[in-house]
Amino acid sequence: HPMKKILIALSVGFLLIACKKEVKELPPATQTGANTFGAKVDGSFFVPQGFGPLPASNTLEARFLPNHDLYINARNFASSPNEKEFEIFIKGATTEGVYQLNTTTAYPTTAVSYAYYVKRNITPQNEWITSATYTGAVTITKIDTVNHFVSGTFQFNAINLYNSPQPISVTEGRFDVKTN
Repeated sequence: HPMKKILIALSVGFLLIACKKEVKELPPATQTGANTFGAKVDGSFFVPQGFGPLPASNTLEARFLPNHDLYINARNFASSPNEKEFEIFIKGATTEGVYQLNTTTAYPTTAVSYAYYVKRNITPQNEWITSATYTGAVTITKIDTVNHFVSGTFQFNAINLYNSPQPISVTEGRFDVKTN
């Protein structure tokens, strides 16, 4: 029965499509500890996502290091083995305010504030990082040490570490993350 085979093929196709959640909007820019993160990368939406329909517990992490440096990591595994990951590091994030991402560093380091974005297929294919030329800023709008969360917005341009120059533009960034 050729019609039956077509229906089975279509059903399987729909199931496969349903596994990858299409992101049509960014999470709202809240200050409540909602544990959200989102941005546009060259106009495309990025939010942390797990494998297929299952949420992964480690797609969004934030922590304050002992010297008040803030580390935020957001991962998207939805199109595994292709992964995308953000890393934002703010040196001395002790108060609300604007933190500049404008220092050149060859690779993520705890010496300076930076924003870093990577696309990998098992191993990194492209990595971007802020620099003195490709800059940006993070605005921390709330640090709650009682309920353990930090909120803010960000935008930046970053340069490709592998394939030059291929800069990217990250806009409308927002986070409202629980810290540990």
